[in-house]
Amino acid sequence: MIKFTHLHVHSEYSLLDGLSKISQIIQRTKKFGQKAVALTDHGNMYGAIDFYKKAIKENIKPIIGCEVYVAKKSRFIKEKSDSNHLVLLAKNHQGYQNLMKLTTLAHTEGFYYKPRVDKELLEKYHQGIIATTACQASRVNQLIIGDNPKSAKKELQELEQIFGSGNLYIELQRHHFDQYSKNDQVPKEIKGKLLEIHANELKAEKQLIDFSRELGIPLIATNDAHYIEKEDARAQDAIVCVQTGKLTSEINRLRFIDTPDFYLKSPQEMEQKFQDLPEAITNTGKIADQVDIKISLGQWCFPEIDFPKGKTAKETLKEMAYQGAKKKFTKITKEIKKRIDYELDIIDKKGYSAYFLLFADLVNYCNTAGIYTNTRGSAAGSFVSYCCGITTVDPLRFNLPFERFLNPFRPSPPDIDLDVSDDRRDEVFTYLKDKYGHEKFAQICTFGTMKAKAAIRDIGRVLGMPYSEVDRVAKLVPLGSQGFPMTISRALEITPELSQVEKDDPKIKDLLDLSKKVEGNTRHISVHACALVISPEVLTNFTPLQFEPGGDKKIITQYEMHACEDVGLIKLDVLGIRNLSILANAIKLVKILHKKEIDIHQIPLDDPKTFEMLCNGETFGIFQLASTGMTKYLMELKPEKIDDIMAMVALYRPGPMSFIPEYIKRKHNPKLVKYFDSRMEEFLGTSYGIITYQDDVLYIAIKLAGYTWKEVDKFRKAIGKKIPEEMKKQHAKFVDGCVKGGMTKERAEDLFSQIETFAAYGFNKCVTGDTSVWVN
Repeated sequence: MIKFTHLHVHSEYSLLDGLSKISQIIQRTKKFGQKAVALTDHGNMYGAIDFYKKAIKENIKPIIGCEVYVAKKSRFIKEKSDSNHLVLLAKNHQGYQNLMKLTTLAHTEGFYYKPRVDKELLEKYHQGIIATTACQASRVNQLIIGDNPKSAKKELQELEQIFGSGNLYIELQRHHFDQYSKNDQVPKEIKGKLLEIHANELKAEKQLIDFSRELGIPLIATNDAHYIEKEDARAQDAIVCVQTGKLTSEINRLRFIDTPDFYLKSPQEMEQKFQDLPEAITNTGKIADQVDIKISLGQWCFPEIDFPKGKTAKETLKEMAYQGAKKKFTKITKEIKKRIDYELDIIDKKGYSAYFLLFADLVNYCNTAGIYTNTRGSAAGSFVSYCCGITTVDPLRFNLPFERFLNPFRPSPPDIDLDVSDDRRDEVFTYLKDKYGHEKFAQICTFGTMKAKAAIRDIGRVLGMPYSEVDRVAKLVPLGSQGFPMTISRALEITPELSQVEKDDPKIKDLLDLSKKVEGNTRHISVHACALVISPEVLTNFTPLQFEPGGDKKIITQYEMHACEDVGLIKLDVLGIRNLSILANAIKLVKILHKKEIDIHQIPLDDPKTFEMLCNGETFGIFQLASTGMTKYLMELKPEKIDDIMAMVALYRPGPMSFIPEYIKRKHNPKLVKYFDSRMEEFLGTSYGIITYQDDVLYIAIKLAGYTWKEVDKFRKAIGKKIPEEMKKQHAKFVDGCVKGGMTKERAEDLFSQIETFAAYGFNKCVTGDTSVWVN
């Protein structure tokens, strides 16, 4: 039997209250040799899937829970301070499902300052759940402290009736507030409060133990952990000040720093603390032994798609693809048939036929409703998408690889990004809700984190430091590169001035040390700019839900996009783009003023007037091309074909931008065109021998270093994300492959260095192709 298990643990997802990262909780548990641990964040399940996955990976049993707020009366009665704490732990899959429903309803029906459930909801969704009486903020504790033991006893009896015998535990916490009150650093005004809290804790504990013996409700010991190490107490206190808008120096505020006891203690510390109540320790292990949660991950759950009677998704998609091809091409060549059949085979084997049909239907609705769209991203590499009307770029014409979109060897799902007129996006959402069910649709949440500069500014503010001083330090932190946010530690390594300031000024060192502890922590939840999910069943079977913060009644998931995908939900990206609305309005005006109908899908890609306009620098209001720098380069380039615009969109970003002058020279003087290796002409011919797109890097690895599409995906991720260990492996593999292909080792090293420099900023050719065709 497991002996002691932490059953009351908060992570960073107890927003600006918990400090611990989930990975830290798991590693600490593993370090102690414990076999299980719980996650019980305040009123939400934001971290549940990340917690589950990381625990399972380390062979730790995950106990998914939540410290809920319970309304004293009904969740529909809005009264301030009308809630108390209760810890709920999912015992099995049914309990996990019920926990998702409870946290959803707490947000969507019971929210008043806090997300609140009530006893009606607990009664309805109690199955598979173990309840514990939480901290001093629980109803039972408050009634005892308020000298009302009869009502406290009644409350316990009601809870036991709701959850059933054996599913309710009385929770004890011992934080020794009296001992900490003796600390000389504790302000005099606080010492009395600590002694009062300690007296209340003792009073409640004595009565709770009596109730346990009288009612037969077992005891458990917890520590209400909010951070990992005792030394983290000051950082946790600081983020509470960020939340409440207070200074750490203030006396009359919510203070944790005076009692640095809310950390993830070792089993030995807990056993020592409760040596007079060994059953309170062993009962935590008994709960852990009871828990058996199995969450199905990585199995896609598509919404129900309408097929013609008697047809499958596979057959319907094949028919749609070939019908579309016949409309787009005068003749179905062997090349076209081979590409369609190749893609359809992969799409079917990976089980994504329904996904393509869903998107085809959505784009068709937008076209029918007159909503302007543009499909971005690697989906432009799919010829099936092109034939089905999902995308507008011919991947055969632009040599766009299907494998960049849907790699046969990669488990991740296809990702189609649909841009729509921003003033009509709500119509698209309404269509999806009406078609698939309002209870099956939600936008996905996203979490804002305290990145380096923000962490310094937040901590500097709560420390009461002058704004100018904090701002000066924050500005010394350089910007990170795309996909690689700068960290304070890294900034200290590469910025001599920042490092010197830290050495010279103890206050700045303290600011940076404290900022490092909160850096990267979750700060707030919001709605993702474009991601949404549609499920085959009610969404609360997959993810808990809530309203978007800020008073809007927009439903969002509590799981971020990776967790949504983990539990099987298919993500759709629908982004509102202002330029599409402008384009739609411009076309309406042309019709009114000039009596002329314009079909943007029929505009030729070699329209001379368009290129003349760009050559003259007339770019005002043109998406991606309107900046002063881009306009200057376009006038120098004098584009004559769509490939030139694509290249400019790809190159005009940090890193590759330095190649633009050379690109322009080579365009105007073909004699300057050269290739690092003659084999590159096949795929770098249209960009005059310059590595321009992410796709170029993939082709180099395949054609010159002998990679397969399965291997090249790892190569792309390693160099793009700069994963040190993987980079080392890929470096050796790439150089070795090039040498085997006839290149000298020195040249191979040089080529890898070029790719490494380019990779952090390189742009997908499919994205630039879609964008450029749309611009044209």
